Amino acid sequence: MFEGYDFSDFWERAPVSGDGFEMNPPDDALIQKIETTLGYKLPASYIWLMKQRNGGYVKKCEFPWSDNPDENFYISSIMGIGYEKYSLCGKFGSQFWIDEWEYPPIGVAVCDTPSAGHEMVFLDYRACGPQGEPSVVCVNQEADYAIVPLAENFEAFIRSLR
Repeated sequence: MFEGYDFSDFWERAPVSGDGFEMNPPDDALIQKIETTLGYKLPASYIWLMKQRNGGYVKKCEFPWSDNPDENFYISSIMGIGYEKYSLCGKFGSQFWIDEWEYPPIGVAVCDTPSAGHEMVFLDYRACGPQGEPSVVCVNQEADYAIVPLAENFEAFIRSLR
């Protein structure tokens, strides 16, 4: 997993201690419980990363869509595995975005963006089913919930961030 990738400058320190973005690493029992709650098997690369640091703000936040930096896509944080406020199953977790903001039920919301909810990054299970390896997409609420492919899988998405 993430062979040769350097995470030493990947994560940002949380601006507010205890803000609910970074949690203790998940154990296997919690991972299974979260997967059951969500109805989806989480990608092994996502689980591996969350066992290193369970959610939080990222320094490497730019996803290059084009050669023009003004057109690139940015994330703010990655949701951790848990039931805390900003985790996958927390108050502002994946189901919140589907229920309250009417994002399409295509999978699991996993990253937020500087748009304050108007764009979200999802693990997209439409092509692979709930037990498969999802692709990573951006869903844009402002563009009638347009779904834009970002990466073939979660590891490729993380490796693309700069």
